[in-house]
Amino acid sequence: MELRHTEIRDAVSQLCAGFPGEYWREKDRERAYPTEFVQALTESGFLACLIPEEYGGSGLGISEGTAILEEIQASGCNGGACHAQMYTMGTVLRHGSETQKKMVLPGIASGELRLQAFGVTEPTSGTDTSRIRTTAVKDGNSAYVVNGQKVWTSRIEHSDFMLLLARTAAREDGAKPHDGMSVFLVDIRDAVGNGLTIKPIRAMVNHATTEVFFDDLRIPADSLVGEEGKGFRYILDGMNAERILIGGECIGDARWFIDKASAYASERQVFDRPIGQNQGIQFPIARAYAQMRAAALMVREAADLFDAGEPCGAEANMCKMLGSEASWAAGEACLQTHGGFGFAEEYDIERKFRETRLYQIAPVSTNLILSYVAEHVLGMPRSF
Repeated sequence: MELRHTEIRDAVSQLCAGFPGEYWREKDRERAYPTEFVQALTESGFLACLIPEEYGGSGLGISEGTAILEEIQASGCNGGACHAQMYTMGTVLRHGSETQKKMVLPGIASGELRLQAFGVTEPTSGTDTSRIRTTAVKDGNSAYVVNGQKVWTSRIEHSDFMLLLARTAAREDGAKPHDGMSVFLVDIRDAVGNGLTIKPIRAMVNHATTEVFFDDLRIPADSLVGEEGKGFRYILDGMNAERILIGGECIGDARWFIDKASAYASERQVFDRPIGQNQGIQFPIARAYAQMRAAALMVREAADLFDAGEPCGAEANMCKMLGSEASWAAGEACLQTHGGFGFAEEYDIERKFRETRLYQIAPVSTNLILSYVAEHVLGMPRSF
């Protein structure tokens, strides 16, 4: 498979070699944040690849970003610990004030600051973002008062700032359901203990995810990103980037699983011959490889459209869906090939198996992507 950005990929692979399976098994076992890994990525400039050079970043594109995350996953590491640092800042970059950009982007690029948390999902709204209940009420000209709750807000305990989506106007008051929502850049360091409470959630995947509670949290009025009431359209920009980057991660996971399965099938002897001689072992691995190659082409197309400034909503959604399905098929084939040994912690398969399963659900479920394609690409009636 021809790979682009080979110099970047080689550098990422060399960095990841310093964080072998033992490192990730320990972090997974203890539900600990991989601080050392994130720091190494930051110091190497990889997490600042999408930040323009004028703010201290590399000024690269989504295409390079997907290559970075793909190689992280293909090396057996976990980019989910910090991938949000790449795309979350995009909302500030595209819609924030110059003051906000200068306040956070150079610090993110240098590693002095982290912006890895995005508060959108709520317990009662799920994927229907228009029904969020968290509110931000203007108090004079100097502040907003925030009340509500978010769930599945990952990495907030390891961030200095978070992006928060909240209602500044009631849903029924807008011309469209998504009107009246606004985005805020919240300084977590000032907020914890002053109206912001964080409660960790133990989950199947170690993504440092939490519930977040807002109880009369006062934030400065200049925390507002862009115009009041237009927050949903702002976060849509970031969602395309998020889907493409995660598509790249899925391709990396699939490559890791396929390499593991192919090698084991060639080496493992049962009944005096390699198990890879059996078509029942060969075919699932070969099919997963074909799925991975096809999904990789869609990731490439989506990334190229994004970098060219072209509409890419359909491609971003499809590359994420196809990538997640390819990585899951590869994971299934790898686990089945290894049999009982695939469940042993030391092989890392069961960890990667859990990690890659997430991407058929988050950050957007496969069913929602299919609904999007049916309605917006094929022109079929709205399904809900």
